Amino acid sequence: MKTAVPCYYHLDVEVSPERVGQVRRILAAHLRFWDLEDLVEPVCNGAEMLLKAIDEYATDKNTSIEMWWNGQHLITAIGENDHELRPDQELRGCLTRIAAMSDGWGCCATDTGSKIIWFSQRARAGQRVPLVPKAPAPTLRDGLDIPREPAVAVLASNAGTPEPVLEEAR
Repeated sequence: MKTAVPCYYHLDVEVSPERVGQVRRILAAHLRFWDLEDLVEPVCNGAEMLLKAIDEYATDKNTSIEMWWNGQHLITAIGENDHELRPDQELRGCLTRIAAMSDGWGCCATDTGSKIIWFSQRARAGQRVPLVPKAPAPTLRDGLDIPREPAVAVLASNAGTPEPVLEEAR
């Protein structure tokens, strides 16, 4: 991937069939903005599957979607507020497909009883842009030749007075 700058995005949405496509386009736009074109399809497919499942099974359609990019992994989390929705039963098929297409996934409960389902995509090593070494910029120290010892011509010109020449050399 091209960027190693950490990125974060948060979106609150009320899920409906027409909003699922809109959310997919919004997430894709952010991933392209972050220069993560290769992750658009897997991330948007996973988010779309979860949103459709939430739309089908949940009574509370308000969800939060968050994406974190840390330079190596993109984590997408979808939080839903329905206390009755059970990921191990209603969302089992959706979670099976997400587990197959992602590098990691999980589900956890919050203090309020809502659930967060997350999955991650790792940047592949072949997708990284190689670093191009830059030539070092010259510095003032590199440009100056400062002699360590006094020149022989200086010593010869002051042959009659060795004391000041030795003082200068020190």
